[in-house]
Amino acid sequence: MASDLALAPLVASGFVLGWSVAWPPGPINAEIARRAVARGFFSAVAVGLGACAGDALWALAVVLGAGLLVRGPVMTWVLGTVSVVLLLVLAFQFLRAALAGARAWRGGTWAARVSRFDSARAGFLLGLVTALTSPWNVAFWIAVAGRPDLAAQGIDAALVLAAAVIIGAATWVLVMGTLICLFRARLDGPLWDVTTHGATGLLMVYFAWITTQRLSAL
Repeated sequence: MASDLALAPLVASGFVLGWSVAWPPGPINAEIARRAVARGFFSAVAVGLGACAGDALWALAVVLGAGLLVRGPVMTWVLGTVSVVLLLVLAFQFLRAALAGARAWRGGTWAARVSRFDSARAGFLLGLVTALTSPWNVAFWIAVAGRPDLAAQGIDAALVLAAAVIIGAATWVLVMGTLICLFRARLDGPLWDVTTHGATGLLMVYFAWITTQRLSAL
C-alpha cells in the first residue's frame, strides 16, 4: 500500500481535477442553477450529488477493470445514443415549460409551480442517469484512474484519486448551490422561470448535438 506521503499528492491533484471538471457550464450545472432558485438548496444539490454517484460507479468499474468492457465502439454508441435521447427528452420538457411559463406571464396568470420533477429524489435520479449514460465519463475515468503509472501504485492509490476527484466535484456542487440560494429571493420570479427553462432546454439540445457529432466521428 502506498504511504500517506505518496497519497497526499493524489488527494490534492484529484480534488483540483474534480473541481476543475465540475465548474464549466453544462446540463448538470444548468439544472442545479435552475433548481436552486425554483425549489431551493436540496433540490439543486441533489442533481449534482446524483451525477457524483454516477461518476463514482464508473470510477469503481474502471479501477476494478470492468470499465474496459464498455470501452469498445459498440458500447460507446449505445451509451451515446441513450445520452442523446435523454438530453432531447429533457430539452423538450424544459422548452415546453418555458413556453407555458411565458404564456402565463403574458396573460398575467403566472404563479410559482411545484413539480415532482423538481423534487430532490427526482433530481438525484436525473444526475445519476445523466452521468451513467455519458460515454465520455467512461473515457474520462479510464484516463484518470486507469493510467499505468497509477496502476503501478496499487488499487488503493487509484481509489484514493477517484475519491478525491468526486469529493472535488461534490464540493463545487455544494458551493454553487449555496451561492445561488443566497440570491434566491432576488432571482425568483417569472423572468427567471421562463429564462432558465428555455436556456436549459437549449443547452440540452446543444449537448445532444455535440454528442451526436462526436459519435459520428468515431
